[in-house]
Amino acid sequence: MSNQAKKDQTQELIKETAKKLFFVKGKFDATTQEIADEAGVNRTLINYYFRSRDKLIQIIFDEAQKVEQEKSKIIQNSELPFKEKISQFIESSLSTSLQYPYLETYIVSQINKGTCHQREIEEDILDKMYSDIEKEMELGNIEKMAPVQFILNMVSLLVFPSAVRPLFMENLLISDEEYDEIISVRKGIIINMLFKN
Repeated sequence: MSNQAKKDQTQELIKETAKKLFFVKGKFDATTQEIADEAGVNRTLINYYFRSRDKLIQIIFDEAQKVEQEKSKIIQNSELPFKEKISQFIESSLSTSLQYPYLETYIVSQINKGTCHQREIEEDILDKMYSDIEKEMELGNIEKMAPVQFILNMVSLLVFPSAVRPLFMENLLISDEEYDEIISVRKGIIINMLFKN
């Protein structure tokens, strides 16, 4: 293996380890030493590859935003019927929740700190989505409400179970595997709550 390939592999290992600590384990305040220990590398390598913990966090945040943007593109770019678009978005979101249970919580925590914010949806795309929601309401497929309420309902049904995962697991005596199973069957439940038929 060349020196460059080894460097690239070590850099990727550090990033993936940080993602695991942040998004899988929910340890948003993990120190560079904790990241290095988990990755099995010397802490100085984090500064060597990323210059600082903040730079590493920015890279991790940017990658997290890309995951969220890919999910949003399902709704933005698809010509599928509205319910099918929403169904695919929900399926993608639930899949991401199983892979990275604390991703959305991490993004919100970074935005709340005033760092690392990027707008995901352009205004014209949002207007089109509101228009599509209103059409579905007129057709009787969705309860009548302000379109933003439909979006809030959908996102709440998707994100809240992951955001409170440790609390629910502890209080309801649920294992990681059981909670993953609960998340994996939510698609049908969410669709039935959002749509009348």
